[in-house]
Amino acid sequence: MKNKYTLALLLSFFLSNLELKAQDSNYNSLDLQSCIEIALENNLTLKRSEINLALNEATLLQSQGQRLPSLSAGASSGYRWGRSINPVTNLFETNRIGNVNLSANTNMTVFAGQQITNSIKQAKTDIEVSRLNVKTTENNITLNVINLFINVIFSEEQLKIARNQLASTKEQLTNTTKLVDAGSLPLANKLDLQAQNATNELEVLNAENTLRGAKLNLLQAMQLPFDPYFKVIAPDLSVENIALSGQSVDEIYNLSKEILPQIQAAELAVESAEYGVRAAKGAFYPTLGIGANLFSNYVDRTTPGFDRPEFITQIENNLSQAANISLNIPIFSNFRNKSSLQRARLQKNLSEITAFETKNELRQDIEVAFTNAIASDQAYRSSLVRVAALEESFRISQQRFDAGAINFADFQLAQNNLFNAQADLVTAKYTYIFRVKVLDFYLGNPLNL
Repeated sequence: MKNKYTLALLLSFFLSNLELKAQDSNYNSLDLQSCIEIALENNLTLKRSEINLALNEATLLQSQGQRLPSLSAGASSGYRWGRSINPVTNLFETNRIGNVNLSANTNMTVFAGQQITNSIKQAKTDIEVSRLNVKTTENNITLNVINLFINVIFSEEQLKIARNQLASTKEQLTNTTKLVDAGSLPLANKLDLQAQNATNELEVLNAENTLRGAKLNLLQAMQLPFDPYFKVIAPDLSVENIALSGQSVDEIYNLSKEILPQIQAAELAVESAEYGVRAAKGAFYPTLGIGANLFSNYVDRTTPGFDRPEFITQIENNLSQAANISLNIPIFSNFRNKSSLQRARLQKNLSEITAFETKNELRQDIEVAFTNAIASDQAYRSSLVRVAALEESFRISQQRFDAGAINFADFQLAQNNLFNAQADLVTAKYTYIFRVKVLDFYLGNPLNL
């Protein structure tokens, strides 16, 4: 009796726990926009892009600072023993002498062959390139999440089809079992349906695993741990509201290369490299600078017979100032300037190749996306016609099977043809929707469902 009571408590706890988890799963239901926001917030590649942007901003600050005069101040204090010159009397003495030295220096570059100006321009351009790279990364993440989100919805639809097929088979098995028991149908019909039922159960299991994998991929894209209770809030994905733009490949390409951030970033990278070349050329020009400094000191040991000045008085009396102008003419720099210019020019060549490659890849991607979109549109329309025809064929086959006019093999063939066509229609539908969204991306339209 006690064991039964304990078992009842455990069962009650288990069921209540399942209920709580089911309630908690409501908080794990996300729509597409939420999935995109979470993925953008957690994506490490995007964080790297943002850090690179911050690094370039720091480089700009450093480059701008080269236009400003530098300023430094220093102080030192110490003692001397043995024979040394007393800074006050300027005579040699053999005594301990303490001193405090104060100094300040400032220097400013007046001309450096436009190196500073071009470095600032390059840093500003690099910042804009980094911002565009951040936007490119955001677009790629968004497009990937949309694809994974659609895959979850698609997998759910496939699971529904598999379950409907299983339910239909179970119902047919129940009816056939009654007829077999009544002697109206041979036992083989029942056995065939039992085999079909087992096959449909396996298809349901496979569809469940596919859905689980689709959810896992989406959650991993959001950097979230897997949750078996995770659900997506599917929007109304009506194909009637989604249509191809009707623009040609050339029209899509000409528009996309003007608006997509990766193209703008590649072109600005060439501009940045050109500023790098100009800055490297500036190293061959003379550099002109100006500077100034202040110096004073205090000594705590004076010769007997002299009054000991106060600290402030000594500092004021010993104060000295200096100003200078410097001219540095590069004659031979151990090929440093030449090699720097050569590297800058090669970097520009690489940037130009990257820009050309980026544009070429964009055109190829658009050509593939356009071809795929046209093909998926045709596949979807053909699937609609096929499903409509097979639905009517299956309806007739079911009536004839129930009347004993056809055997189970013919009925099963009609049933399988219908469910396979329905599965293909779902595949065609979501493939078409995603491929249209890819074209919308190249046209600069909002990435949503």
